[in-house]
Amino acid sequence: MRPQHLIVAGAGIGGLTAAIALARAGHTVEVLEQAPALGEIGAGVTLAPNAMRVYHHLGLAEAITTAGVEPQRQRVQHWADGRDLVAFERGQKVRDLYGAPYVYIHRADLHAILVEALEATGRATVRLSSPCVAAEPTVDGATATLADGTVLTADAVIGADGVKSGVRKGFDPGEPHFTGHVVWRAIVPVEGELLEDLAHFPGIHIGPGRMAVRYPLRNSTLLNLVFFARQEGWAEEGWTIRADLADLRKTFEGWSSDVQALLDTIDPAALYKWAVFARQPLTSWVRGGRVALLGDAAHAMTPFLGQGAAAAIEDALVLARAFEAASDVPEALARYEAARKERCGFIQVESNLNADRLEGDEAHLYGMTQIKNEETLGLFAYDAGTVEV
Repeated sequence: MRPQHLIVAGAGIGGLTAAIALARAGHTVEVLEQAPALGEIGAGVTLAPNAMRVYHHLGLAEAITTAGVEPQRQRVQHWADGRDLVAFERGQKVRDLYGAPYVYIHRADLHAILVEALEATGRATVRLSSPCVAAEPTVDGATATLADGTVLTADAVIGADGVKSGVRKGFDPGEPHFTGHVVWRAIVPVEGELLEDLAHFPGIHIGPGRMAVRYPLRNSTLLNLVFFARQEGWAEEGWTIRADLADLRKTFEGWSSDVQALLDTIDPAALYKWAVFARQPLTSWVRGGRVALLGDAAHAMTPFLGQGAAAAIEDALVLARAFEAASDVPEALARYEAARKERCGFIQVESNLNADRLEGDEAHLYGMTQIKNEETLGLFAYDAGTVEV
């Protein structure tokens, strides 16, 4: 295929990874970003070996691993007494098994690495303050319409613009649905022996209808905290909605001393809350052979397998490889969809089921000796760089 002019809507992790992979394959890429500046919110992200393998193929794994933290072990603990229910070895064991590390990283740090890599391609531009509200296939290309009415043309448009995707509206006019889960997040400094221990052995406390997650960032100087609860009556979606610490304390009242210690470290002015929204699986990710979806725009899922970002990252490399393998754009997008749709549908379903497994009743928790997670389900072994396209 001759080099194409491609538009990628969305400069998040999936969109930037796709733009890098496509530009390195020789295509010209224009990235549309709704924000007035490139950047990411202050939160952490988990990059399992299947995601890190993509960055190995793109030559970015070392920089990402250096900026992140490789945990040696993860713990699943009981909500009330803190006892270990299950433990998972990470670190070198994961490298030996899967040929790639398991990494925690600050989203802003990952985003900065991706922006630098994109600029280095010399084949990509980013258009800021340019939300894409619609995309349409044409006879021999596609158009992307911006919020101000500007219409851009390209050989194809890739919608990587998240759960509220404007590109997806052409596939599905419906809105994302509330999953019944509410999440609080905060990042706290690692100070004192207890927090150093909790950072060294990251993991989760699980209990009926609730869960408390912790993992280290930036050379273990920071601890990313994420609290989940099933909660009706509040369903606002967004990464920067301020939350009430007293509300969070009440939600996790009676939980173990470790959880209470984590709550004590939170700055009330730096606590955020959002409702988890997701999408129903689509019958197709491609329209007219020229418009396609990627990441949350295609398969927004609950966070209970920690695979949302990884799935988008996998999409990105498979998409670029499909363009290399195909003779024209419609064939490339068909190959991409065929390679990715079944796997992402499986992850969506299992992620929902994992919420029930992790937030089960008391008898279930005390009897837990093993758990289904992204590793035991076989997700770590996937290689987006070699899977058939």
